[in-house]
Amino acid sequence: MPDNLYVALIHYPVVNKRDKTIGSAVTNMDLHDIARAGRTFGVRGYYVVTPFGDQAELCGQIIAHWTQGEGGRVNPSRKSALERVRVVETFEDALGQIEEERQQPVVKIATSARAADGGSGSRQVSCKRLKEELNGNASHVLVFGTAWGLAEELIDQCDYILDPIAGAGSYNHLSVRSAASIYLDRLING
Repeated sequence: MPDNLYVALIHYPVVNKRDKTIGSAVTNMDLHDIARAGRTFGVRGYYVVTPFGDQAELCGQIIAHWTQGEGGRVNPSRKSALERVRVVETFEDALGQIEEERQQPVVKIATSARAADGGSGSRQVSCKRLKEELNGNASHVLVFGTAWGLAEELIDQCDYILDPIAGAGSYNHLSVRSAASIYLDRLING
């Protein structure tokens, strides 16, 4: 199992259903479920990115309950998952922490339910190809967006765009928790 994979959950900049850049609220379920999926699949760190002080404070309270408080004593497996959560103000802050920890640049992989446009085709990557790349030494961060997905300005900062998850029909609006679990399983177990 690779030990060079991180996850970042972006709350700003993301888009709403009208494709306007917004900031979104943190949800307790996203904190817990992505942390648990990350722990299950060997993710080294899970970054929650929010520029909103009250949201960061809420994350801190939830994490503290499960890592330092009664929640962690009652449920040690939840504690071990939430210990990997790091709350930062910007995506750049997350990248800086990963680069400092690993002493190398980070390969950034955007996720999106929308297929990349023609201009992004050279950056499109399949789970199979990314899984092969994870066998190397470079650090990688899978970038997920809340609300209706990552804003184009953040996608543009990424080195790759992971192929969207295809369902059985035209409906394609998974929760970010579900998408993170599916992608992690495909990258680790393929």
